[in-house]
Amino acid sequence: MERPVQYNNKVKFAGIPEGYMGEGFMATNFEKVVSLARKNSIWPLPFATSCCGIEFMATMASHYDLARFGSERVGFSPRQCDLLMVMGTIAKKMGPVLKQVYVQMAEPRWVIAVGACASSGGIFDTYSVLQGIDQVIPVDVYVPGCPPRPEAILDGFMKIQELVHAEGLRRRNSDRYKDLMESYGIQ
Repeated sequence: MERPVQYNNKVKFAGIPEGYMGEGFMATNFEKVVSLARKNSIWPLPFATSCCGIEFMATMASHYDLARFGSERVGFSPRQCDLLMVMGTIAKKMGPVLKQVYVQMAEPRWVIAVGACASSGGIFDTYSVLQGIDQVIPVDVYVPGCPPRPEAILDGFMKIQELVHAEGLRRRNSDRYKDLMESYGIQ
């Protein structure tokens, strides 16, 4: 006797883009397919300098498992990643290095500032600590906390996924985006 397959109803699957479906085919907008693929295959580049990096390690571990969002490939080469996750205290001397890592990433690229130190300098209101990485590179999502819990990091990652899914293919060619890059001194 064969038992019927039971599915977990709480699991959320990637949605099918809007389009015209028939027997054996589907027609949809190319931009929708690309944004769905990008959303579910983000390659993060961790730039961890202190305690927030430990929380990121917990986020990657089996209990929280960032891999279930399509990001099991954590890269350590900026040329192969599209999400820069800055975690921890960034000294002013590290600012140019962080900017160089950002510039080396291929377009499209996104940035998450994880924790109070990366977002605003945290408790280190000193001459040597950068008071937020948005002084050297543009930030898409800020994750609060000191250090933030893995659930907060996952929430920030899901916010990035929403941005990636909603972003058009040609947004990076817009004058507004070019002006933003120029304001940071990035060509």
